[in-house]
Amino acid sequence: MATIVRGKNLEITPALKDYVLKHEKKVTKYFENEVNVQALLSVEKDRKIAEITLKVDGVVLRGVEANEDMYAAIDLVYDKMIRQIHKYKTKIARRMKGGSFHDAMVEGPAVPEEDFEIARVKKFAARPMDVEEAILQMNLVGHDFFVFLNSETEAINVVYKRKHGKYGLIEPEY
Repeated sequence: MATIVRGKNLEITPALKDYVLKHEKKVTKYFENEVNVQALLSVEKDRKIAEITLKVDGVVLRGVEANEDMYAAIDLVYDKMIRQIHKYKTKIARRMKGGSFHDAMVEGPAVPEEDFEIARVKKFAARPMDVEEAILQMNLVGHDFFVFLNSETEAINVVYKRKHGKYGLIEPEY
């Protein structure tokens, strides 16, 4: 089990790290395979934010909660993660008709029972560009995200605008 606890605008004290690790057992008990847990604890103005990301068997579960107290934010985000796991487990169990959660996790994420209607299909020429140029293109077209061919990695990437105004980059992991 690999666990990473990081802080942003916050020093991670041994007490905070122990608190995260204590709660980690609540969510990892649902999985037989190794679970990678990443916890990002941050402070923005008066808000304490706890963000937990679980990676197991190719599935990524993520939760973010904010509160005036960091310990309360950690409690809230782990409660949210447990609800996500139960919801996911229930959907898979229905789909598998009595199959085990672990077997369904290995097969991949379940497709929700409702149909998704594609309203529009858009094709574009993915020309090679660097990340800065992709951000510029995204801003020029006025979108929240932009798909492009990264000239450095030669892989399809996505840049997107985050809530706080900064940018994010999504890269495939092989």
